[in-house]
Amino acid sequence: MGRGLIGAAAHARLLVQIGFTAVTNGYVKGFAEGSIYRGSLKSFCVPGLSCYSCPGALGSCPIGAVQAVIASRNFSFSYYMAGFFLAVGAILGRVVCGWLCPFGLVQDLLHKIPLGRKIIAVRGDRYLRFLKYGILLVFVILLPMFVLDIVGQGEPWFCKWICPSGTLMAGWPLALLNTGIRQTLGFLFAWKNIILIAVIVLSVIIYRPFCKYLCPLGAIYGLFNPIALYRFKVDTKKCTSCGDCQRACRMNICVNKNPNSTECIRCGECITACKIHALSKVSFPITEKKWYN
Repeated sequence: MGRGLIGAAAHARLLVQIGFTAVTNGYVKGFAEGSIYRGSLKSFCVPGLSCYSCPGALGSCPIGAVQAVIASRNFSFSYYMAGFFLAVGAILGRVVCGWLCPFGLVQDLLHKIPLGRKIIAVRGDRYLRFLKYGILLVFVILLPMFVLDIVGQGEPWFCKWICPSGTLMAGWPLALLNTGIRQTLGFLFAWKNIILIAVIVLSVIIYRPFCKYLCPLGAIYGLFNPIALYRFKVDTKKCTSCGDCQRACRMNICVNKNPNSTECIRCGECITACKIHALSKVSFPITEKKWYN
């Protein structure tokens, strides 16, 4: 019965992931013509990584958008982007990562491939998880802000040099469908392919390596997890510290001690695995002393 519940919950999450990806990347004409949608919807960001240049993308990636603002030679504070991150983060936190991000779905599907021994935590896992904050600071904020061209314009360093989601969702389809773009490909595209292929291979044996170690968007949303309206709680009177929740957690979090960890993607498998129902989710802040925060 327990396995059935876990399977049903995972199936429901998969359907939401597929549905949200289809809706936000459903510009069929773009795939048919090898072009990019440039309509009014592109003025708005979607919650997860969804490359602006993807032929099917109907909205903009928040990381790409914030880099565009910072890199602009006419840089000014973006109330829209600040409000977007505050609203999505304060309400959902990393629910976006677990349920709404297209590249999260890709990693989930890759990890289901029955090849090799699955690795729960790599050596140095505890320290590697800080890497995404370094990428956020350096590649998303500092380099676009301070490394400028002759006219004072910066570059979207993360999108240009790192983002494997952009390579998969935009680079590969456009290279395949658009002859003009295919003829201009060079070193940068080859470099981005190396990163993407490495993430693909690692995703088969390590659960969500990009989310754990590299994603600056996950780093931002993770900071909101402890205070987001959508939170997990532990009933300390029921909890026996049996470890079932941690064994179910593929992000390798000690759930009963830190249910609102910045690393939690809110997949909910820990809650389903708890046989004594000591774990649950709430949609408002918990302040009672009997809960772990």
